[in-house]
Amino acid sequence: MIIEAQGLTKTYQSKSGPVHALAGLDLQVPRGTVKALLGPNGAGKTTVVKMLTTLIRPDAGTAVIDGIDVVRHPKSVRRIIGVSGQYAAVDENLTGFENLEMVGRLYHLGGAAARKRAQELIDLFELTAAGNRPVKGFSGGMRRRIDLAGALVINPKVLFLDEPTTGLDPRSRIALWDVIKRLVADGTTVLLTTQYLEEADQLADDIVVIDDGRVIAEGTSDQLKAQIGGHRVVVALVDAADSAAAQDILARYGSGDPTVSADGRGVDVAVTDGPTALQSMLADLRAAEITLHDAGMRRPTLDDVFLKLTGHKADLTASDDDSDGPKLSKRAQAKRDQSRGANADTADLAEVK
Repeated sequence: MIIEAQGLTKTYQSKSGPVHALAGLDLQVPRGTVKALLGPNGAGKTTVVKMLTTLIRPDAGTAVIDGIDVVRHPKSVRRIIGVSGQYAAVDENLTGFENLEMVGRLYHLGGAAARKRAQELIDLFELTAAGNRPVKGFSGGMRRRIDLAGALVINPKVLFLDEPTTGLDPRSRIALWDVIKRLVADGTTVLLTTQYLEEADQLADDIVVIDDGRVIAEGTSDQLKAQIGGHRVVVALVDAADSAAAQDILARYGSGDPTVSADGRGVDVAVTDGPTALQSMLADLRAAEITLHDAGMRRPTLDDVFLKLTGHKADLTASDDDSDGPKLSKRAQAKRDQSRGANADTADLAEVK
């Protein structure tokens, strides 16, 4: 294992009382794999990343990266990790190339080596045409790529990605996935936090679901889906007014309570014998004169797993504050983390990258 953590605990004091961001969390990440941390807002995902990257200290518990104790030897840890946070930490007035060269110099690579590495990363992330333009003119996807490139200047053994594709359009998200897959193929270990369930499905060798600061489930995507078993029957109604009647019919043959889409026209339910249940449901829906756009079966998704384990669907729009002390605006959070790095020893740049 390249990452091993046991009993990580963190409690913050608020006006309403103590807030338990982490409550004895255990984590193990095999070398050369992608481990995804999945959980709702406030579950503790970002707190875990901040502890493992030496930004905050645990109240209790231990964490070791490649044999190095995170609390006792933080500077040594920073020399072997790369970090890309929720918000791109780049200088908008510098070009993409200049940003990467600056990071290389802060890592004491030397002028020639820093420029060489910067160009390698510009080419790797397909930013050659834009590399000499100021970052302030970059799109959101390009900024995320430059930020991720900055985390790779030293070829880190472990790469921490905290919500890496938040706010990206589908095309940019897929492009970034391809880059991450290439890095892992070359031997990099990745710890990924995400609320995009498809992202965990696409990238992760193993998934840890956390809620209320604890691990509540762990396994591969298929193993987690198998926990809720079987198939799901899904029907699309022509008239949302038929939703209640359709739910009653699906509940007769389902192995759980039906769920309904936001517009009331989509109803689905878990079943143990998919084909038989589907036939019976369609017959009853026809007898009730409920008109359908479509009907069929599908395997469980990670969204179904998330709903089953946490009691609600993943929030795909908000960022993960994780109750890390007093609430700050996104801009203030980014400035706070940048200032921590600016005041650190220059060899410790990984604290903010």
